[in-house]
Amino acid sequence: MPGGGAEFSVIIPARYGSQRLPGKPLREIAGQPMIRHVYERALESGAAEVIVATDDERVVDAVESFGGTACMTSTTHNSGSERLAEVVARLGYPSERIVVNLQGDEPLMPPSLIRQVAQDLRQHPEAQVSTLCTPIRSAAQLFDPHIVKVVLDAADYALYFSRAPIPWDRETFAETTQRLPERREHLRHIGLYAYRAGYLTQFMALSPAPLERLERLEQLRVLWHGGRIHVAKACTVPAHGVDTPDDLKVVEKEFYNC
Repeated sequence: MPGGGAEFSVIIPARYGSQRLPGKPLREIAGQPMIRHVYERALESGAAEVIVATDDERVVDAVESFGGTACMTSTTHNSGSERLAEVVARLGYPSERIVVNLQGDEPLMPPSLIRQVAQDLRQHPEAQVSTLCTPIRSAAQLFDPHIVKVVLDAADYALYFSRAPIPWDRETFAETTQRLPERREHLRHIGLYAYRAGYLTQFMALSPAPLERLERLEQLRVLWHGGRIHVAKACTVPAHGVDTPDDLKVVEKEFYNC
C-alpha cells in the first residue's frame, strides 16, 4: 500500500498508438527508449514511487527491462487521466494520496517541476487539482492554438483555459496583434498535473463538459463541474516535449548537448 501524507506518486500514461508518432514511448533518444528518460526524470523528482500506465505489452517489457514498474491498463481509455484512475483504483490508494500525471512524451521535464506541482497541491487543500504555468514571451506564442493559455483569479486559481489568446487586451489588439501588451502578463499552461487520488475517481464519473469538447481541453471538465485548480508559476521553464518526428530530433539534440 502506498505511503502517507508527505509522499507523492508519479504515474506516467504511455499510449503506444500515437497517431503522429506511432510507438512513441519506445522511440529512441540518445540510445534509450523515450519512456526510460521520462521514468528517470520522475525518479529524480523524489517521488515515492513511479509507475508507467500503458496499453501495450511492448511498453511493459521495455520498462521492466530497465528495472521500472509498469501497469497494463485498458486499451479503451480516451485520456491519460482515465489511465491514471484505473491504476489508482487497482492499487487502492488512500483518497488523500497525491498523484502526479507526467506525460510519457516529456523526457526533458525538469524534476523540480514534478516536485513543485505535488507540493503545491499539498499546500492548497481546497484544490482538487494543481498545475503550473509560465509567462508567454511572444505574440506568436499567444496566438498559437497549440499553446494553451490560462487566466487566474486573485488567489491563483484557474478561471479558464483556452487555445485562444486570453485575456484579450482590447486596446492593444485593436491596434496590432504582432506584439504583446506591455501592461499585462499572459500565461502559458504547462500540462503537468497533480491530483488527489480520491478526486481522480470522482473526475472519471463526471460527464465531459461542452467547453471541454469545444476546446479539446480535459481540465475544463474540472472547472465546469465546480472543481478548483490551483496554478503555480513554474520554478523553471520546461523544455520541449515530443509530439512529432521533428520534435524527436530537437529533443535528441538537447540530450547530446547536455
